[in-house]
Amino acid sequence: MTAPSLILVGYGSDDPRVAQVSHDIRAGVLAVRPELDVHVAFVSEGSPSGLQVTAKLAKRGVEEAVIVPLLLSDAFHAHAEFPSLLAQIGAAGGIKVAASRPVGPEAQLLSVVDRRLRDALRARRASELDGLVFAAMGSTDVRSNAIITRRARQWATHHRLPCLTAFGAVSGPSAAEAVRTLRSQGRRHVAVGSWFLSATPLFVREATSALAAGAVAVSDPLGAGPEIAEVVLSRYVVAAMELVDLEPEEGAETEEAPVRHLSVVSA
Repeated sequence: MTAPSLILVGYGSDDPRVAQVSHDIRAGVLAVRPELDVHVAFVSEGSPSGLQVTAKLAKRGVEEAVIVPLLLSDAFHAHAEFPSLLAQIGAAGGIKVAASRPVGPEAQLLSVVDRRLRDALRARRASELDGLVFAAMGSTDVRSNAIITRRARQWATHHRLPCLTAFGAVSGPSAAEAVRTLRSQGRRHVAVGSWFLSATPLFVREATSALAAGAVAVSDPLGAGPEIAEVVLSRYVVAAMELVDLEPEEGAETEEAPVRHLSVVSA
């Protein structure tokens, strides 16, 4: 049985460096599972689109594919582009597609935030910290934002430092506002951990304004590390199970399972 194709779907950008992160994640996945058929697609901006990729796969005779959304701040496909993409693929026909949960907000990726922030602190020669900001894009879905806030609390507990969550794309506060709030409480060594996959325009704006507000350092986006590839493959495996037909073929003989007897183990 051939494994379903894997399609990594992220948001495109005019900046080719943003799209490159998706391609780097693809390379990371293939380094672990070279036998998989892995593709990159984009919604909003950039090409190819998800519909273009699935159309090419269907033309090649591929019957099944799994879409893994490269989203960190949205846990429930709240952005309209993804349900719309799935509806378009379904209407086009020719290929059976399952969509996994987005990559984030996965707790194991907090270790990547830590690594990026250590690098940023070293580059800025900052050795003291007394406050943290967890900067994320945020979502229109309140459940997703609640999970992001939970991740920020986990991060703060690990470091034993006060931490504010900043949602730059939704109701706020912004990273700069969060930095100013902590500084108004007497904290002078505030660093920002970035819950962004790539250096999108929103990330650049948030990072620049946070530094202007007095942050001692802002970490780079997570990028395409081995942890991201691991989460992608985990999402892929779970979603691929939805494509498995567990019903026996009509007329096929099935063996009766042996009766299992309970045994009592005494201490």
